[in-house]
Amino acid sequence: MVERVCAVWFSPCGNVEKIVRTVAEAAADALGVPAGPTVDLTPPAARTREYVFGPGDLAVVGTPVYAGRVPNKLAPDLARILRGNGAAAIAAVSFGNRSFGDALTELAGILRANGFAVPAAAAVVSQHSFAQALAAGRPDAADLEELRAFARRAAEKVRSGCLAGPAIPGSDPPGPYYTPLGTDGQPARFLKALPETDAALCTRCGICAAACPMGSIPPEAPSETRGICIKCQACIRKCPAGARRFTDPAFLSHREMLLRTCSGPVPSAFCL
Repeated sequence: MVERVCAVWFSPCGNVEKIVRTVAEAAADALGVPAGPTVDLTPPAARTREYVFGPGDLAVVGTPVYAGRVPNKLAPDLARILRGNGAAAIAAVSFGNRSFGDALTELAGILRANGFAVPAAAAVVSQHSFAQALAAGRPDAADLEELRAFARRAAEKVRSGCLAGPAIPGSDPPGPYYTPLGTDGQPARFLKALPETDAALCTRCGICAAACPMGSIPPEAPSETRGICIKCQACIRKCPAGARRFTDPAFLSHREMLLRTCSGPVPSAFCL
């Protein structure tokens, strides 16, 4: 019997948080149990401790999709810090109108390996983090209502005692990460690219440093990036002065390729 619904997310730009909160609140309402606690795994410090669940919990766990997979810097953390102990979980991923690839099967596999049953899963179209014309404004009101309906169906499945895993599109185990391409159709190599800062615009407010999920922007020198950059765009999207941007040619070529080839409508996927 579910006693509470917990929301767990890694969400540098906010879409995954919106998706997970929507599903968790609707599921809790359908089950007549509290919605909470919430666990925001985006700050680096949040991924230094374990989160332990149990048979009375339903956890909604969400991540973004990077190159068709769970972000490679996040997957080991999830495997290390989430402990299911017989809890049920709804796996959710957010993807930017290209493809969710094997990310949903990968996330469900991590959760199952950590002691969760995964009776439901969803891959939700969301505005692309750096090609923002793709799926602009999504998840929108219609998407959120679709998510609520999915959450109610998932809650009913859990209430009935059926925790069997659904068929989830994708390879299990997951295949290799998607290779980004440029407008010339060749691999776009920008792994080491870092955002640049316009010193004339930067106010040194520190918002970018607080937003970086890798902790790679020092608060005392917010115009710099001194560690791993996962290209999440949090520092760029959240900078109130518009002072940060990517200028790497390969990165910009990949963004243009996405805008040219991934503008058509792509449905979300709901697995029960």
